[in-house]
Amino acid sequence: MDIEVGKLVLLADPESNSWNFSKKIKDYIQKVKEIDYIPLEEIEIKQFRNKEILPHVLKNIRQKDIYFIHDSTKDPQEWWVELLLIKDLLLDSSAHSVSFVLPNMLYSRQDRKDKPHVPISARTLAKSISPKLRKIITMDLHAKQIQGMYDAGEPSMDNLDSFPELVRHFEDNYLEKISKLCIVSPDVGSAQRSRNLLDRLEKSKNPLAKNIEFYFAIVDKVRPRPGEVDKKKMHIIGDNVKGIDCLVVDDMIDTGGTSCTTAELLKEKEANLVYGYATHGLFTKGLDELCKSFDCLMTSNTHHQNDDRLDVIDMSGLFAEAIYNAQTGKSISKLFK
Repeated sequence: MDIEVGKLVLLADPESNSWNFSKKIKDYIQKVKEIDYIPLEEIEIKQFRNKEILPHVLKNIRQKDIYFIHDSTKDPQEWWVELLLIKDLLLDSSAHSVSFVLPNMLYSRQDRKDKPHVPISARTLAKSISPKLRKIITMDLHAKQIQGMYDAGEPSMDNLDSFPELVRHFEDNYLEKISKLCIVSPDVGSAQRSRNLLDRLEKSKNPLAKNIEFYFAIVDKVRPRPGEVDKKKMHIIGDNVKGIDCLVVDDMIDTGGTSCTTAELLKEKEANLVYGYATHGLFTKGLDELCKSFDCLMTSNTHHQNDDRLDVIDMSGLFAEAIYNAQTGKSISKLFK
Protein backbone atom coordinates (compact mmCIF):
# COMPACT_ATOMS: atom_id res chain seq x y z
CA MET A 1 0.00 0.00 0.00
CA ASP A 2 1.37 3.41 -0.98
CA ILE A 3 0.60 6.77 0.56
CA GLU A 4 -2.06 8.62 -1.37
CA VAL A 5 -0.53 11.91 -2.48
CA GLY A 6 -1.82 14.75 -0.28
CA LYS A 7 -3.71 12.43 2.08
CA LEU A 8 -1.00 12.38 4.77
CA VAL A 9 -0.36 15.82 6.27
CA LEU A 10 2.22 16.68 8.91
CA LEU A 11 1.30 19.61 11.14
CA ALA A 12 3.51 21.65 13.48
CA ASP A 13 3.95 25.09 14.97
CA PRO A 14 6.70 26.95 13.02
CA GLU A 15 7.47 29.07 16.09
CA SER A 16 8.11 26.02 18.29
CA ASN A 17 11.09 23.73 18.81
CA SER A 18 9.22 20.93 17.03
CA TRP A 19 9.40 22.62 13.61
CA ASN A 20 12.92 21.49 12.67
CA PHE A 21 12.17 17.99 13.98
CA SER A 22 9.05 17.96 11.79
CA LYS A 23 11.02 19.08 8.74
CA LYS A 24 13.45 16.21 9.28
CA ILE A 25 10.53 13.76 9.38
CA LYS A 26 9.10 15.22 6.17
CA ASP A 27 12.47 15.11 4.38
CA TYR A 28 13.13 11.54 5.52
CA ILE A 29 9.79 10.21 4.22
CA GLN A 30 10.18 11.98 0.90
CA LYS A 31 13.77 10.81 0.38
CA VAL A 32 13.83 7.31 1.84
CA LYS A 33 10.34 6.30 0.73
CA GLU A 34 10.76 8.08 -2.62
CA ILE A 35 7.57 10.10 -2.31
CA ASP A 36 7.45 13.29 -4.32
CA TYR A 37 5.71 15.44 -1.74
CA ILE A 38 4.58 15.22 1.88
CA PRO A 39 2.94 18.46 3.06
CA LEU A 40 4.13 19.99 6.31
CA GLU A 41 1.53 22.56 7.24
CA GLU A 42 1.78 25.34 9.79
CA ILE A 43 -0.45 25.82 12.78
CA GLU A 44 -0.55 29.32 14.20
CA ILE A 45 -0.89 29.56 17.99
CA LYS A 46 -1.69 33.02 19.30
CA GLN A 47 -2.03 34.10 22.90
CA PHE A 48 -4.45 36.57 24.41
CA ARG A 49 -3.02 38.94 27.00
CA ASN A 50 -4.31 36.74 29.81
CA LYS A 51 -2.35 33.73 28.34
CA GLU A 52 -5.35 31.96 26.81
CA ILE A 53 -4.31 30.39 23.52
CA LEU A 54 -5.98 30.39 20.10
CA PRO A 55 -4.74 27.81 17.57
CA HIS A 56 -5.45 28.31 13.87
CA VAL A 57 -4.65 26.00 10.93
CA LEU A 58 -3.91 28.08 7.87
CA LYS A 59 -4.71 25.53 5.13
CA ASN A 60 -7.71 23.40 4.21
CA ILE A 61 -7.37 19.99 5.91
CA ARG A 62 -10.72 18.49 4.99
CA GLN A 63 -10.52 14.67 4.68
CA LYS A 64 -6.78 14.62 5.43
CA ASP A 65 -4.97 12.27 7.81
CA ILE A 66 -3.28 14.72 10.18
CA TYR A 67 -0.18 13.94 12.25
CA PHE A 68 0.33 16.79 14.69
CA ILE A 69 3.95 16.88 15.92
CA HIS A 70 4.06 18.61 19.29
CA ASP A 71 6.86 20.41 21.11
CA SER A 72 7.84 18.56 24.29
CA THR A 73 9.86 21.53 25.59
CA LYS A 74 6.73 23.62 26.16
CA ASP A 75 5.33 24.34 29.59
CA PRO A 76 3.51 21.08 30.47
CA GLN A 77 0.20 22.82 31.17
CA GLU A 78 0.37 24.73 27.87
CA TRP A 79 1.36 21.49 26.08
CA TRP A 80 -1.72 19.71 27.45
CA VAL A 81 -4.22 22.45 26.66
CA GLU A 82 -2.84 22.80 23.13
CA LEU A 83 -3.47 19.09 22.51
CA LEU A 84 -7.10 19.47 23.56
CA LEU A 85 -7.78 22.60 21.51
CA ILE A 86 -5.87 21.47 18.41
CA LYS A 87 -7.61 18.11 18.30
CA ASP A 88 -10.97 19.87 18.57
CA LEU A 89 -10.23 22.33 15.78
CA LEU A 90 -8.89 19.57 13.49
CA LEU A 91 -11.94 17.38 13.93
CA ASP A 92 -14.24 20.39 13.57
CA SER A 93 -12.43 21.20 10.31
CA SER A 94 -13.45 17.77 8.94
CA ALA A 95 -10.03 16.11 9.09
CA HIS A 96 -10.37 12.44 8.15
CA SER A 97 -8.27 11.40 11.16
CA VAL A 98 -6.11 13.01 13.82
CA SER A 99 -2.94 11.46 15.27
CA PHE A 100 -0.55 12.95 17.81
CA VAL A 101 3.21 12.60 17.51
CA LEU A 102 4.51 13.25 21.02
CA PRO A 103 8.29 12.69 21.09
CA ASN A 104 8.22 12.93 24.89
CA MET A 105 4.93 12.10 26.57
CA LEU A 106 4.63 14.60 29.40
CA TYR A 107 2.83 13.72 32.65
CA SER A 108 4.02 10.11 32.33
CA ARG A 109 5.78 10.04 35.70
CA GLN A 110 2.52 10.04 37.66
CA ASP A 111 1.35 6.62 36.47
CA ARG A 112 0.14 5.33 39.87
CA LYS A 113 -0.68 6.46 43.40
CA ASP A 114 2.50 6.33 45.45
CA LYS A 115 0.73 7.99 48.39
CA PRO A 116 -2.87 8.88 49.30
CA HIS A 117 -4.74 11.85 47.85
CA VAL A 118 -2.70 12.38 44.66
CA PRO A 119 -3.90 12.15 41.05
CA ILE A 120 -2.91 9.50 38.52
CA SER A 121 -2.00 12.22 36.05
CA ALA A 122 -1.08 9.89 33.17
CA ARG A 123 -4.59 8.41 33.34
CA THR A 124 -6.21 11.85 33.44
CA LEU A 125 -4.24 12.89 30.35
CA ALA A 126 -5.31 9.70 28.57
CA LYS A 127 -8.98 10.30 29.34
CA SER A 128 -8.85 13.89 28.15
CA ILE A 129 -7.06 13.47 24.81
CA SER A 130 -8.32 10.03 23.72
CA PRO A 131 -11.84 10.67 22.37
CA LYS A 132 -11.88 10.51 18.54
CA LEU A 133 -8.08 10.42 18.36
CA ARG A 134 -6.74 7.83 15.91
CA LYS A 135 -3.19 7.23 17.13
CA ILE A 136 -0.42 8.40 19.45
CA ILE A 137 3.23 7.91 18.50
CA THR A 138 5.67 8.51 21.34
CA MET A 139 9.04 7.20 22.55
CA ASP A 140 10.35 5.47 25.68
CA LEU A 141 7.40 5.98 27.99
CA HIS A 142 8.45 6.33 31.60
CA ALA A 143 6.26 3.33 32.39
CA LYS A 144 5.01 0.97 29.67
CA GLN A 145 1.82 0.24 31.60
CA ILE A 146 0.63 3.73 30.61
CA GLN A 147 -0.35 2.15 27.29
CA GLY A 148 -3.08 0.30 29.21
CA MET A 149 -4.69 3.62 30.12
CA TYR A 150 -5.71 4.04 26.49
CA ASP A 151 -8.63 1.84 25.43
CA ALA A 152 -7.62 -0.64 22.74
CA GLY A 153 -7.73 1.08 19.39
CA GLU A 154 -9.16 4.32 20.78
CA PRO A 155 -6.54 5.58 20.16
CA SER A 156 -3.85 3.03 19.41
CA MET A 157 -0.46 3.87 20.90
CA ASP A 158 2.97 3.17 19.44
CA ASN A 159 5.69 3.47 22.06
CA LEU A 160 8.90 3.61 20.03
CA ASP A 161 12.14 2.16 21.39
CA SER A 162 15.16 4.46 21.15
CA PHE A 163 17.69 1.70 21.81
CA PRO A 164 18.22 0.64 18.16
CA GLU A 165 19.39 4.18 17.38
CA LEU A 166 21.46 4.35 20.59
CA VAL A 167 23.19 1.05 19.78
CA ARG A 168 24.02 2.15 16.23
CA HIS A 169 25.35 5.46 17.49
CA PHE A 170 27.36 3.87 20.31
CA GLU A 171 28.85 1.30 17.94
CA ASP A 172 29.86 3.94 15.40
CA ASN A 173 31.40 6.36 17.88
CA TYR A 174 32.58 4.62 21.05
CA LEU A 175 32.82 0.85 20.73
CA GLU A 176 36.34 0.68 19.31
CA LYS A 177 37.69 2.37 22.47
CA ILE A 178 36.09 -0.15 24.85
CA SER A 179 37.18 -3.64 25.95
CA LYS A 180 34.90 -4.05 28.98
CA LEU A 181 31.49 -2.42 29.31
CA CYS A 182 29.01 -2.51 32.18
CA ILE A 183 25.43 -1.47 31.47
CA VAL A 184 24.13 0.25 34.60
CA SER A 185 20.48 0.65 35.51
CA PRO A 186 20.04 3.79 37.66
CA ASP A 187 17.33 2.11 39.73
CA VAL A 188 15.54 -1.20 40.16
CA GLY A 189 12.52 -0.02 38.16
CA SER A 190 14.65 0.57 35.06
CA ALA A 191 16.42 -2.81 35.24
CA GLN A 192 14.44 -4.46 32.43
CA ARG A 193 15.01 -1.49 30.12
CA SER A 194 18.76 -1.68 30.80
CA ARG A 195 18.83 -5.44 30.28
CA ASN A 196 17.15 -4.96 26.91
CA LEU A 197 20.00 -2.67 25.88
CA LEU A 198 22.58 -5.17 27.14
CA ASP A 199 20.89 -7.90 25.12
CA ARG A 200 21.04 -5.76 21.97
CA LEU A 201 24.74 -5.06 22.44
CA GLU A 202 25.58 -8.70 23.15
CA LYS A 203 23.74 -9.79 19.99
CA SER A 204 25.22 -7.02 17.86
CA LYS A 205 26.60 -8.06 14.48
CA ASN A 206 29.26 -5.36 14.72
CA PRO A 207 32.67 -7.12 14.82
CA LEU A 208 33.86 -4.73 17.53
CA ALA A 209 31.15 -5.96 19.89
CA LYS A 210 32.41 -9.54 19.65
CA ASN A 211 35.60 -8.62 21.49
CA ILE A 212 33.93 -6.81 24.40
CA GLU A 213 33.24 -8.32 27.81
CA PHE A 214 29.80 -7.18 28.98
CA TYR A 215 28.64 -6.73 32.57
CA PHE A 216 25.46 -5.59 34.29
CA ALA A 217 24.72 -3.63 37.48
CA ILE A 218 21.80 -1.94 39.21
CA VAL A 219 21.95 1.06 41.54
CA ASP A 220 19.70 0.62 44.57
CA LYS A 221 18.76 4.00 46.01
CA VAL A 222 16.37 5.82 48.32
CA ARG A 223 14.65 9.07 47.29
CA PRO A 224 13.81 11.42 50.20
CA ARG A 225 12.25 13.81 47.66
CA PRO A 226 11.60 13.76 43.88
CA GLY A 227 14.83 14.33 41.98
CA GLU A 228 17.03 13.64 45.02
CA VAL A 229 18.69 10.54 46.46
CA ASP A 230 20.37 9.70 49.75
CA LYS A 231 23.91 8.83 48.63
CA LYS A 232 24.65 7.11 51.94
CA LYS A 233 21.92 4.57 51.16
CA MET A 234 22.99 3.89 47.55
CA HIS A 235 24.41 0.48 46.68
CA ILE A 236 25.55 -1.21 43.47
CA ILE A 237 23.97 -4.60 42.87
CA GLY A 238 25.58 -6.90 40.34
CA ASP A 239 28.99 -6.99 38.69
CA ASN A 240 32.04 -5.18 40.01
CA VAL A 241 32.69 -2.00 38.00
CA LYS A 242 36.37 -1.51 38.96
CA GLY A 243 38.41 -0.69 35.86
CA ILE A 244 35.37 -1.11 33.59
CA ASP A 245 33.69 1.47 31.35
CA CYS A 246 30.08 2.06 32.39
CA LEU A 247 27.02 3.17 30.44
CA VAL A 248 24.18 4.47 32.63
CA VAL A 249 20.88 4.38 30.74
CA ASP A 250 17.59 6.03 31.69
CA ASP A 251 14.44 7.26 29.98
CA MET A 252 14.71 10.80 31.38
CA ILE A 253 17.01 13.24 33.14
CA ASP A 254 15.17 16.10 34.83
CA THR A 255 17.28 18.01 37.34
CA GLY A 256 20.18 15.59 36.93
CA GLY A 257 20.73 15.23 40.68
CA THR A 258 20.25 11.47 40.82
CA SER A 259 22.23 10.97 37.58
CA CYS A 260 25.21 12.91 38.96
CA THR A 261 25.10 10.94 42.21
CA THR A 262 25.00 7.66 40.28
CA ALA A 263 28.03 8.64 38.18
CA GLU A 264 29.92 9.75 41.28
CA LEU A 265 29.16 6.46 43.02
CA LEU A 266 30.49 4.49 40.03
CA LYS A 267 33.71 6.52 40.04
CA GLU A 268 34.09 5.94 43.79
CA LYS A 269 33.91 2.23 42.95
CA GLU A 270 36.83 2.86 40.54
CA ALA A 271 34.91 2.56 37.28
CA ASN A 272 36.88 3.71 34.25
CA LEU A 273 34.94 6.03 31.91
CA VAL A 274 31.30 6.70 32.77
CA TYR A 275 28.93 7.32 29.84
CA GLY A 276 25.37 8.49 30.35
CA TYR A 277 22.30 8.23 28.13
CA ALA A 278 18.77 9.48 28.68
CA THR A 279 16.19 9.53 25.89
CA HIS A 280 14.50 12.67 27.16
CA GLY A 281 16.97 15.28 28.38
CA LEU A 282 15.04 17.95 30.29
CA PHE A 283 18.10 19.28 32.16
CA THR A 284 16.02 21.72 34.19
CA LYS A 285 19.04 22.68 36.33
CA GLY A 286 21.46 23.01 33.43
CA LEU A 287 24.35 20.79 32.38
CA ASP A 288 27.32 21.96 34.42
CA GLU A 289 27.16 19.34 37.17
CA LEU A 290 26.15 16.57 34.76
CA CYS A 291 29.07 17.27 32.45
CA LYS A 292 31.46 17.21 35.42
CA SER A 293 30.10 13.86 36.58
CA PHE A 294 29.97 12.03 33.23
CA ASP A 295 32.83 11.57 30.79
CA CYS A 296 30.26 11.66 27.99
CA LEU A 297 26.56 12.49 28.11
CA MET A 298 24.24 11.36 25.33
CA THR A 299 20.59 12.17 24.75
CA SER A 300 18.11 12.28 21.89
CA ASN A 301 16.38 15.18 20.17
CA THR A 302 12.91 14.27 21.45
CA HIS A 303 13.56 17.29 23.66
CA HIS A 304 15.20 20.14 21.74
CA GLN A 305 18.90 20.51 22.59
CA ASN A 306 21.37 23.25 21.67
CA ASP A 307 24.38 22.63 23.92
CA ASP A 308 27.60 21.42 22.28
CA ARG A 309 28.58 19.47 25.39
CA LEU A 310 25.87 16.94 24.61
CA ASP A 311 26.12 14.09 22.11
CA VAL A 312 22.64 14.27 20.56
CA ILE A 313 21.19 11.26 18.71
CA ASP A 314 18.64 12.09 16.02
CA MET A 315 15.37 10.14 16.37
CA SER A 316 13.46 11.86 13.55
CA GLY A 317 14.09 8.98 11.13
CA LEU A 318 12.54 6.49 13.54
CA PHE A 319 9.46 8.68 13.96
CA ALA A 320 9.27 9.09 10.18
CA GLU A 321 9.33 5.32 9.71
CA ALA A 322 6.61 4.93 12.34
CA ILE A 323 4.38 7.53 10.67
CA TYR A 324 4.91 5.99 7.24
CA ASN A 325 4.15 2.46 8.49
CA ALA A 326 1.11 3.65 10.42
CA GLN A 327 -0.24 5.37 7.32
CA THR A 328 0.42 2.40 5.02
CA GLY A 329 -0.74 -0.33 7.40
CA LYS A 330 2.73 -1.86 7.87
CA SER A 331 4.16 -3.25 11.08
CA ILE A 332 5.83 -0.81 13.45
CA SER A 333 7.25 -3.50 15.74
CA LYS A 334 9.56 -4.63 12.91
CA LEU A 335 11.44 -1.35 13.27
CA PHE A 336 12.96 -2.65 16.52
CA LYS A 337 14.05 -6.14 15.51
